[in-house]
Amino acid sequence: MALAEAGRSLESLPKDLKAAIEDGRIPGSIVLRYFDLEKSGFLSWLMSFGGFKERLLADDLFLAKVAMECGVGVFTKTAAEYERRRENFFKELEIVFADVVMAVIADFMLVYLPAPTVSLRAPLAINAGRFAKFFYSCPDNAFQVALSGTSFSLLQRIGAIVRNGAKLFAVGTTSSLVGTVVTNTVINARKAVDQSAADEVENVPVLSTSVAYGVYMAVSSNLRYQVLAGVIEQRILEPMLHQHKLLLSALCFAVRTGNTFLGSLLWVDYARLIGIQKAQDLES
Repeated sequence: MALAEAGRSLESLPKDLKAAIEDGRIPGSIVLRYFDLEKSGFLSWLMSFGGFKERLLADDLFLAKVAMECGVGVFTKTAAEYERRRENFFKELEIVFADVVMAVIADFMLVYLPAPTVSLRAPLAINAGRFAKFFYSCPDNAFQVALSGTSFSLLQRIGAIVRNGAKLFAVGTTSSLVGTVVTNTVINARKAVDQSAADEVENVPVLSTSVAYGVYMAVSSNLRYQVLAGVIEQRILEPMLHQHKLLLSALCFAVRTGNTFLGSLLWVDYARLIGIQKAQDLES
């Protein structure tokens, strides 16, 4: 009926979408959403990438949420750093810089990975392993609403948290490696220019900081963004404000900004708790 309404044939659709329709895995409302998104040249191009297509079909505000997260990330994280460090903020500026750099690199993935999706993936090979089959069957968001005719078990939803946690551990560790290496380069350059700074500023520990940030992303960030995308946005805000996109976007912006700020506060506390960052006492 959706195809007839749009005057389209099944053969005019991408292979993955066609296969999902033939298998009965998606309802007509998703097909109609695809036709709406296809009208935009940019979105049509973006949907040529499977991961973006699955997320845009599940949430037409997905790109807006990416822009919100990345756009406010620098400001909220810097503000959170100042809130925790106060008078030590400028004295610990190199550490602040490292935190902000690795946070910005990770912001996109924090929106992308836990976002609810419409699964268009091709079936696994028959000889695929047991773990591969299990994680393939898990949703991308542990709390996402299942489409009509499908359902997820509690174990599959837990599997979504584990799988995304592993991915975010890799993202967090890698982004932290980049951030700390850049920071240490800045610190060493400063020491070369100003010899008096040699005793005041220490290099950021690369390996311990990177692993710690990976663990933080896999646990704290993973859980917070799973709940944010799957519960607060998809299950609470969107059903209430589906016809009021401007208000929905504003509330999503407010919630995501608060979540980003909270995450920055938690990271500073966590980093100090495990000893990879130490507050410097001002000399009288």
